[in-house]
Amino acid sequence: MKFGKTSIFQDTLLRCLEISNIRDIFVVTNESQKFYVAGQIEELGYDIHGENILIEPEGKNTLPAICFGMKIIEKRLGRSVVGIFPSDHILDKKAMRTISGALELTSNHLVTFGIVPVSPHTGYGYIKPAEPIGAGFRVSEFREKPSLVDARRYVNEGFLWNSGMFLYDTDVFFSELKEHAPAVFKAFEGSDDIKKIYGNVEPISIDYGIMEKSARVAVVRLDEKWSDMGNFDAMYEESGKDAYGNAVYGCDDVPINSAGNLIYSKPGKLVSLIDTNDMVVVDTPDALLVCPRSSSQKVKNVVASLKKKNDERAYLHDTVYRPWGSYTILESSQKHKIKNITVMPDKKLSLQLHHHRSEHWVVVKGIAKVHREDDEFSLHPGESTFIKKGMKHRLSNPGKIPLEIIEVQLGDSVDEDDIVRFDDDYGRV
Repeated sequence: MKFGKTSIFQDTLLRCLEISNIRDIFVVTNESQKFYVAGQIEELGYDIHGENILIEPEGKNTLPAICFGMKIIEKRLGRSVVGIFPSDHILDKKAMRTISGALELTSNHLVTFGIVPVSPHTGYGYIKPAEPIGAGFRVSEFREKPSLVDARRYVNEGFLWNSGMFLYDTDVFFSELKEHAPAVFKAFEGSDDIKKIYGNVEPISIDYGIMEKSARVAVVRLDEKWSDMGNFDAMYEESGKDAYGNAVYGCDDVPINSAGNLIYSKPGKLVSLIDTNDMVVVDTPDALLVCPRSSSQKVKNVVASLKKKNDERAYLHDTVYRPWGSYTILESSQKHKIKNITVMPDKKLSLQLHHHRSEHWVVVKGIAKVHREDDEFSLHPGESTFIKKGMKHRLSNPGKIPLEIIEVQLGDSVDEDDIVRFDDDYGRV
């Protein structure tokens, strides 16, 4: 979901560019998101080095992810001061000046950033600052997400919200890691095989693994606008509202006696809520979510259920990024799928074949170069070709503008795993 012309991830990258350059930015993500990350960066006009996108073999919470990034940065750049920023936060750019001003603390402290609370929020952890240290304060203690009564008391006593943003010197970080999380330290010291490393560590958060145990933690106050966009209720709070308090994205809405709702659907679609208050309605081409705003954090349970069933919808969305461009699924069933495919200039798909489906390509924009068995030819807007199942084929864009085609797949299986690659510019199997 976008709140403007850029996504929350893109906004995070642009903030990081306030204090760093693109060559020194690293992104830790997973296999299914790596091309999305690269595509989002390219949309901003930047080209992040492929080796700066670090792929976790599996999710093991925040400490292993941070260790992965810190280890790679130390190996490539030597001793460094590293900023760690979740990609789902909203933060005023002015805060980056305060963050960069905390560099002096990193020589002997693990630095975290505490948000000055605007309300007694029960969805955030809290940090209690002690005596001043340079630009920040020594951390007295961390508190987990509290009850409303405790949250009010924390705010009155000067506690800060735990932002989950950090500034670490690599030497200080690994010293504290060795002392407080020796099993994680040993796993990352003993091998360069990231799959083996992740197989040897248990899921553990950075807070529980190090921050809550270390005596070398400092917190710097941030008084700028901030939000952890971890659920749809948080998104609602950051959204513009109509006269009834409804936040509406994309669609046309006709609310009847309905207020306080978050509504998201495709442009031009009519969504009407009647006698409905404080709900989330998110309608995408492949999924529909309806729940009370107060229960929106339970969406992660839906994702966990899909992953348990190995349902690809837990990993792939209606628009999927690939190293050559992207595709959007317009319609699908068990035996057919219609895609809008965009291939960037001078890019090509792999030489491949499918055992279970045929494909029909129609060019919408640009020039397509088609390799089909022993033939090679070009297609222009309005022209088409047919690829029988079992035929080796390849699509490329020799032009200077993005190539856009409509692809119609028909067969006994239209799953993404029905691809046999013979040659690929991007090293995919």
